[in-house]
Amino acid sequence: MAAIRFLLNGQWCSEDSVPPTMTVLDYLRTVRRLTGTKEGCAEGDCGACTIMVGRREEGRLRYDAVNSCLMLVPQLEATAVVTVEGLTAPDGALHPVQHALLEADATQCGFCTPGFAMAMAAFQHGGEPARDELIHEALAGNLCRCTGYRPIVDACRGVAGGALDHLAERARADAAGLAGLSPIAEYRQGEQCFYFPHTLPELARLVKQHPEAQLWAGGTDLGLVVAKERRWSPALIATSFVPELKRITVGPDWIEFGAAVTYSEALPYFDVSFPALGAVVRRLGSRQIRNLGTMAGNLATASPIGDTIPCLFALDAAVVVRSIAGARPRTMEKFITGYRRTSLAPGEFIESIRLPRLVQPQQFHAFKLSKRFDQDIAAVTAAFRIALADGVVQSLRAAFGGMGPTAKRATAVEEAIIGQPWTASTLAGIDQALARDFAPMDDHRGSAAYRLRAAANLLRRLQIETARPDLAGVAPLRLEAL
Repeated sequence: MAAIRFLLNGQWCSEDSVPPTMTVLDYLRTVRRLTGTKEGCAEGDCGACTIMVGRREEGRLRYDAVNSCLMLVPQLEATAVVTVEGLTAPDGALHPVQHALLEADATQCGFCTPGFAMAMAAFQHGGEPARDELIHEALAGNLCRCTGYRPIVDACRGVAGGALDHLAERARADAAGLAGLSPIAEYRQGEQCFYFPHTLPELARLVKQHPEAQLWAGGTDLGLVVAKERRWSPALIATSFVPELKRITVGPDWIEFGAAVTYSEALPYFDVSFPALGAVVRRLGSRQIRNLGTMAGNLATASPIGDTIPCLFALDAAVVVRSIAGARPRTMEKFITGYRRTSLAPGEFIESIRLPRLVQPQQFHAFKLSKRFDQDIAAVTAAFRIALADGVVQSLRAAFGGMGPTAKRATAVEEAIIGQPWTASTLAGIDQALARDFAPMDDHRGSAAYRLRAAANLLRRLQIETARPDLAGVAPLRLEAL
């Protein structure tokens, strides 16, 4: 029987007896007795379970900070794992990150400290400069209840851009060790099986043979079912070993993202072509989440509060669906069919998402309202692709999330605005148009009345920022967390 093979703090591990649905956090603590990695929330919010996972990229090893509570042990296949115990040098010398936390007096109870140390080590290893916004982004996935964050931020600032230490040597050694490793085809234990298809036809065949199987990309959503509810499918199929699903293809009029492309891998392309989408993605989850999660996974859940789904509607994205019979594109309107329902039939899966490039005079804007700025579920998300000519709305695609059982376009809003002067007076009756498009519910994130008023005000914000570009971004970003 094939075993899962990976490097753990520089040492080879081969596992053939752990359940395929054991989380990496449970494995590290109960099997390997590496108890520095902590469980705080078991849902990827607190960061206490942060580890680094290294994968080969163009002959080199890239370390990413990830939440071990949401990963399954088979996801470690052909990777190099570093836990807080592995930060110290072979002679016992502390890592510069550990020194910095000590010198800044950035610890109290210590429960969260290993997670912070790992997030900071990944930040340092990435060679990023000591800019406040980058430090905030690197640490946003870690929570501390004791110290406040100033000394922790000071410690991170102290190691940013610093000379790499023994981890750089280990990365070179680990990259060489992983070079000759061919990923296994499946890992089986009892009645559970984790499949690792390596080609699209192989993936299509497995999906047809196992219609009950869960497709596992990063697992940041499905991992909650395992970590919190202790439920799992007897068959799981990984998508990240299929090269076609990891591709980002830049065409003359579009950019296509394979279904296994992570948010972190897609972000540089968003920042260039769709900056507002990049801003939304940075708020939907921490780096730990973005290093595993995928836009296709967010789409497949068809959640009414999925942050990227309104953006895909507004951008007129095409969802390329594949089965053993071949591939064909679907519009977003055809793909999402109801509350957490899609048009995917048994044997079908998402191959890629294609985003048309903006053409003059199109602009794309997206806004998210939530109680907390970072990593919070939205009360309302809005996305707009708008084209203006001589002060008149030439075209508009408007979409909202959090306003009903599905995210969807606001067609009544579009009809009320297209062809009209782009002025505040045009939006005077927009509340009524929104009420024709949506009938929100009351819940703990906001009342129906709040959602309708907020959605209308986001349209007014759009009008202000597009009619007066000099005002765009003047309001502090933190005011979006209302």
